[in-house]
Amino acid sequence: FMSISLKIFIIIFLSIPLYGQTLKSEITMENLGIEISNTDISPITELLNNPSGYLGNNVTINGTIVDVCPMMGCWIEVKDFTSEEVIRVKVKDGDIIFPKESKNKEVLVEGVFSKLDFTEEQAIQWKIHLAEEKGIQLSSEDITLDASDLVEYRVQGLGAQITTIN
Repeated sequence: FMSISLKIFIIIFLSIPLYGQTLKSEITMENLGIEISNTDISPITELLNNPSGYLGNNVTINGTIVDVCPMMGCWIEVKDFTSEEVIRVKVKDGDIIFPKESKNKEVLVEGVFSKLDFTEEQAIQWKIHLAEEKGIQLSSEDITLDASDLVEYRVQGLGAQITTIN
């Protein structure tokens, strides 16, 4: 049978560490586009290793944003949490604008898994375009293609949730 002041002291003492935890980090979520409704996450490695099973389907991926379109914010590149695999998420210009400062943040994306087949000329023009977005001028002679440059798997993004931990 403790005195009331001892009980109050114990309650305050035990709640200090819990209070301290909330001050250490604050998590904010920024929602872009549609609200994510597909909670079944497809690992990026699974999509890229077995693309035919997912093409045209609505998928949800998660990972770390490793690059953002520097011009219009119309695409991000998302790196898988468990591998080095990266996939581009492209959105219709203006539907979603990914903030440039979202690089290195975690993201959850819902969209349609798709495949682009490029001709050699299209692949060269695509590489020139991506370089121009970063302020780099290339000409066709600067570019050497390999087989992987003729195909791009991507997610046509419909909605994204970017997590910031402060």
